[in-house]
Amino acid sequence: MSLIPKKGTVYVVDDDEAVRDSLQWLLEGKDYRVRCFESAESFLARYDPREVACLIVDIRMAGMSGLELQDKLIERKSPLPIVVITGHGDVPMAVDSMKKGAMDFIQKPFNEEALVSLVERMLDHARTAFAQYQQSASRDALLSKLTGRESQVLERIVAGRLNKQIADDLGISIKTVEAHRANIMEKLNANTVADLLKIALGQNAKA
Repeated sequence: MSLIPKKGTVYVVDDDEAVRDSLQWLLEGKDYRVRCFESAESFLARYDPREVACLIVDIRMAGMSGLELQDKLIERKSPLPIVVITGHGDVPMAVDSMKKGAMDFIQKPFNEEALVSLVERMLDHARTAFAQYQQSASRDALLSKLTGRESQVLERIVAGRLNKQIADDLGISIKTVEAHRANIMEKLNANTVADLLKIALGQNAKA
């Protein structure tokens, strides 16, 4: 089993085989792991959002376009940094892509040094974005364990409400509030109220 290069994974999505081959040759020569796809549809079928990576995608392809693929990834809340490949007539589309969050666009023919520099910048961004994505996913998984009532209690704890005030707000006894608090602490793996607030507010509770 071969080792994955430390520099990271670059996805290339382009329906032009020559472009895929040239990008693969260039980037593998710089120690990147490159995974090529001939269509946006085939990429989406195999994309693993848990992998630290970046995406180079042609803006015009048969089937789903690069912009449509970007929209799909936005819907999925993917942290994948994107750069689009454009022809000279596609610059307005590329600008539209950047307004939606793409990091940059590259025009054919490629400047190899500029492309490699851009890929490195994308992967630096990816490492931060994916760490935040994983933290957010972990937080969402914890919060999903709460019942509807426990979520209401947590919302009021975060707002700084006292047990008696929470009991009055929800029309329940203080003992019931205390029981909900204990359940919330257990389900969220929180040892202190400070831990609880950090999880609820999306901060890094376990430094």
